[in-house]
Amino acid sequence: MSDYDSLIAGLRRVVTTTDENGKSGVLIDGPPAAHFRSGDIGGLHEIWTDAASGPLDPTETEDRGQGEPVLSPPTGGVKIRWFSVGPTPADAPPEAIAELTRQAFVAMGAGDHQPDTSRHPAMHITHTIDAIILLRGRVRLILDKEETEIGPGDVVVQRATNHAWAVVGDEPALFVAVLVDRS
Repeated sequence: MSDYDSLIAGLRRVVTTTDENGKSGVLIDGPPAAHFRSGDIGGLHEIWTDAASGPLDPTETEDRGQGEPVLSPPTGGVKIRWFSVGPTPADAPPEAIAELTRQAFVAMGAGDHQPDTSRHPAMHITHTIDAIILLRGRVRLILDKEETEIGPGDVVVQRATNHAWAVVGDEPALFVAVLVDRS
């Protein structure tokens, strides 16, 4: 099993519901609903997506983690996911990494989210406010003007700014992210 496979093995989501008698229970107890993976470079592992239409209905039984993973939540909605970032392969030419990264963003429905990749090929921006929690690994948060190292348990409030994540060391990183659309 690769380091990347070990990183995402055992991810578990528990989603609650309310039955017809008003009693709470578990709707889903299992792995992520859907995955997007770009080799060992990284991936998205979907937990839940909710639209901003109408009041919350705790009796709904649809698995809102299903479907093709896309980078951003629906307009006015929320997306909850794990995401992973692998170390950059030492032997890969920079132009190959840049092209692989560009293709991954296109595949995630975010080909237009990369206005300036001059600092790093994974630089991107969304119209969301995000709570990003690093669970495993060490990463550099790369911004246009600076960067900072993030460790397990650190929380980043990402506010619609151009950014990228780069692994520090040889171990892949695992995050939890809550994205709230503000467009």
